[in-house]
Amino acid sequence: MSALYPLKFKTIYKDKIWGGNKIKTYLHKDFGSLPNCGETWEISGVKSDVSVVANGALEGESLAELLEKFKGELVGEKVYAHFGNIFPLLIKFIDANEDLSIQVHPNDELAKKRHNSFGKTEMWYVIQADPGSTLIAGFNKELTQQEYLDKFNSGHLTDVLNKEDVKAGDVFFLPAGRVHTIGKGLLIAEIQQTSDITYRIYDFDRVDDKGNKRELHTEEALAAIDYKHYPEYKTRYQPEKNETVKLVSCPYFTTNLLDFTTGTTKDYSNLDSFVIYVCVEGEFTVKTNGDEYPVKMGDCILLPKTISNVQLETTTGFKILESYIE
Repeated sequence: MSALYPLKFKTIYKDKIWGGNKIKTYLHKDFGSLPNCGETWEISGVKSDVSVVANGALEGESLAELLEKFKGELVGEKVYAHFGNIFPLLIKFIDANEDLSIQVHPNDELAKKRHNSFGKTEMWYVIQADPGSTLIAGFNKELTQQEYLDKFNSGHLTDVLNKEDVKAGDVFFLPAGRVHTIGKGLLIAEIQQTSDITYRIYDFDRVDDKGNKRELHTEEALAAIDYKHYPEYKTRYQPEKNETVKLVSCPYFTTNLLDFTTGTTKDYSNLDSFVIYVCVEGEFTVKTNGDEYPVKMGDCILLPKTISNVQLETTTGFKILESYIE
């Protein structure tokens, strides 16, 4: 059996009606002949799109095959006991050349009952934002389900949605149930539960190249929506150079921001989980067990549980999202 090492995966490219070119022009990923690219799936255990290893002795093996073979050595004993042969996180880059649909995701309980799936709690880190970019997260006042329906049916749903101005470096945590959409002009890194269940509420009456509107899930969304109002929807954090800064901590993942001008060492010996690095700026080299793994902006790399110590070396500086399950 091959020993585990830091793993890179082949990018999965997704053509989307609202996608653009930033995956190519900003992240330098070639999506080939797709008309545009709205999403890349960088690390995925979703059954229809399971990631395949792109480097080293395990190249060509799928993430599902690795889980069956290595179990807790790959993801951590506690994580494996809970999730089994399903990798628990999905890592994406999203390029919104136009507004995405207004949508909501079900929680674990509803997703299990309806789809035999996990729910979808997620977070966004804004890599790049065109001037004037906005997004929607939650409501601007508390609603009952009937009040929501009245607004929806009268065509005034957007009146009660919370709109946020957005700049690079902003973070949004979106628990299952929060109505949301990514606005045009945003390039985002997304970390989420392994789930591809979306209830589309409103799609701005868009049509595809055949003149068809996309399917809406009006009824399904009603039981999924959290109708409460929250005082803040944008995640507050204090940026610090050369420190590990916690962005999000929830039962599904913890994500930190590492904004370093110099190299650093990370010790994960007390963590019973895999670790994922998403590089959103600069480049660095992961050094472990005498081997080196270069990582540049737009790359993602998975550190198996068996790797407890790494050196991150850089000449340019780097900004990475560090995610794991506590």
